[in-house]
Amino acid sequence: MDFDDTREEAEFRARLRRWLADHSAEAEIPEDPAARADAQNAWHQTLYGAGYIGLSFPVEYGGHGLPPIYEAILNDELGRAGAPPIEGVGHLCNALRLFGTDEQRTAMLPGLLSGSVRWCQGFSEPEAGSDLASLRTRADLVETPGGRVFRVNGRKIWTSFGAVADWCFLLCRTEPDAPKHQGISVLLVPMSTPGIEVAPIVNAARNREFAEVTFDDVEVPQENLLGERGQGWSIANQLLAYERGPSDINWISRLSRQLRDLESAVRSGRLEDSPTTRVRLGRAYAELRALQVKVQRSLSERQHGALPGPEGSVDKLLMARADQVCGHAMMDVRGSEPLLAEGLEWDIYVWSRAAGIYGGTAQIQRNIVAQRVLGLPRAR
Repeated sequence: MDFDDTREEAEFRARLRRWLADHSAEAEIPEDPAARADAQNAWHQTLYGAGYIGLSFPVEYGGHGLPPIYEAILNDELGRAGAPPIEGVGHLCNALRLFGTDEQRTAMLPGLLSGSVRWCQGFSEPEAGSDLASLRTRADLVETPGGRVFRVNGRKIWTSFGAVADWCFLLCRTEPDAPKHQGISVLLVPMSTPGIEVAPIVNAARNREFAEVTFDDVEVPQENLLGERGQGWSIANQLLAYERGPSDINWISRLSRQLRDLESAVRSGRLEDSPTTRVRLGRAYAELRALQVKVQRSLSERQHGALPGPEGSVDKLLMARADQVCGHAMMDVRGSEPLLAEGLEWDIYVWSRAAGIYGGTAQIQRNIVAQRVLGLPRAR
């Protein structure tokens, strides 16, 4: 199979590369962790204004109707230029496109795509991290003077952009008597609703992206249900298949740039050239190449109309391993410098340690591959 760009793809890549070079100053990542989320959102809006958001999204929903490969080219070039990744909207946009009503799509997709309306994803809970289907946040359908609403009570944690979001894509239990995978629904919740409290979390990478969100008798209109009652697990699985795809974020090109910078520092004599250094870099390049080959296969399937499915867990496992091996290589080759400076390189390394947890732990991904890809029986 030929993985080279077609003439049209090459022209798009060249045009995008020129545009990124002209807008490099706007793409700089602030050293201050508190400023990064806002800078990333501003960058998203700049990309949207230039026509680079929603490339493969249907035209009728505000996209450009191009093949999925154009999204991969965009993410590839963003990583190559050292620009921030697109704020995580692709998975939410596709969930709304696939499961939303016409009214929900019309009202919510434009703001999501443009970045003018920011969203968070209420999935993980203190008692339901790896086993997401055990979530306890509950939404009871009740009668009120204003009509029927879902009354939500519960707590979410590790909610990305929870402190700055306007809306929450909330996974909750609406059918308490149903089996745990069948009693879950998705509600689209305005974060300004009374009863919502947000407590920011600062992690080891100095990142202020996460938050703990508490829902105390929060009333959500019945029409804010996404899909059907009890369909939440299916919606979540489809959403996570998009979120876990390395081709949907600029992981490969970002890690490639990171390794090239290390290699350049070694070749120039700024870092020690030793057998150990070569082994570290060689292994990192090999892990990255394995990820790239798998992603090319996944993209080929998507080019032919296939939606991301459970096979994406293989991509996620390879992505986490490549990220961590590259992070280790950086720390081994650079020595104490990242530790003493405690700057972006330190943040990159610490963040890589979480790659086997966020978006579904490595253990959960292996279970998905075993049961849903290979057809093996569930362990007793």
